[in-house]
Amino acid sequence: MSGGVDSSLAAFLLKQKDYQVVGISMKLWDFKEVGGDPHPDGRCCSIEALNDARAVCEKMKIPHYAVNFKDEFKREVISNFVEEYIKGRTPNPCIICNTEIKWGTLWEKAKALGGEYLATGHYARIKYDENSKRFLLFKGIDPTRDQSYALWGLSQENLAKTIFPLGDLTKKEVRAKAKEYKLKVAEKPESQEICFVTDDDYTRFIKEWLGNQGQGLALSEVEGSRDKGQEKEIKPGPIFNLKGEQIGEHKGIPFYTIGQRRGLSIASGKPLYVVKIEADKNAIYVGGNDDLFRSIFIASNLNWIAFDNLEKEIKCKIKIRYQQEPQEGRISPLTKDEVMVKFKKPERAITPGQSAVFYQDDVVWGGGIIDRVVNG
Repeated sequence: MSGGVDSSLAAFLLKQKDYQVVGISMKLWDFKEVGGDPHPDGRCCSIEALNDARAVCEKMKIPHYAVNFKDEFKREVISNFVEEYIKGRTPNPCIICNTEIKWGTLWEKAKALGGEYLATGHYARIKYDENSKRFLLFKGIDPTRDQSYALWGLSQENLAKTIFPLGDLTKKEVRAKAKEYKLKVAEKPESQEICFVTDDDYTRFIKEWLGNQGQGLALSEVEGSRDKGQEKEIKPGPIFNLKGEQIGEHKGIPFYTIGQRRGLSIASGKPLYVVKIEADKNAIYVGGNDDLFRSIFIASNLNWIAFDNLEKEIKCKIKIRYQQEPQEGRISPLTKDEVMVKFKKPERAITPGQSAVFYQDDVVWGGGIIDRVVNG
């Protein structure tokens, strides 16, 4: 229970159905560690959010526990977030949090408390398919709130023990029900940004997390880093145009992402965007908007939900960012843990580090991490 309206109503609906409900809130970070806005609008892990969750549980007369997973979150989510930016990639920390923290660390704690299922306020649905003998993940019915994109990493074991009470509701219906049941969080606003970057300033966060304003600090010095020992300093480097001519200097690879326009400090007669990042050469390439469109990429770190493995090329719809409609394309197996993805029409700013999720209608077939973009 994050203290928001979604998880609060999810608990209330389960209580109505005579489940024995226990509320658990996770403490994942402290403001003194992440900096930024000291009053982050009650987003998860703030004192206000924990108090709201506790108040809802008291109203329902159910137990409420607060669990401290700060070390696990720092190791699995924040260190990955920073490391990916150092490598010139753009991560999805919410997806890592779902697979490693919510359906990893939290689920183990829930089982230790006697829990049989893990329920959350996600807008998604789970159904058991008799033909395939598998649990399938479906989009939530509200297209403006569907969160299936962030859940592609769940295993069959996870899905078998998960309940999504809000999957068949729209956000408008959720707020109306919360108001009807007099939940104090019924009108509480929601944050769409990353919880631990409280001011939504990624550059500020990365600099402060690494220390010394991000200059001259090797990755081997980053506390909890899973790539500890790799010497990758953050330092300025060249910005090239697509002809290979240097036309500027960047402030450090972690502070740029594909499609970025602001902060390039290059005088040009037309808008320029980051179109390629070569972290191993400490170089950034820029071009026009048309140069951002590509059709083919390689995805790795795969997880299949609807079947065991991809055996042959198949048509499907592909989603490469949260706020996007899935687009038509094909996926082909390359190795056990890599697929080639081809869009029917070129897509803008395909970004390594982001998730690619594969759909057939409302069913999530599976997903993976965008590893590299292929020219063409």
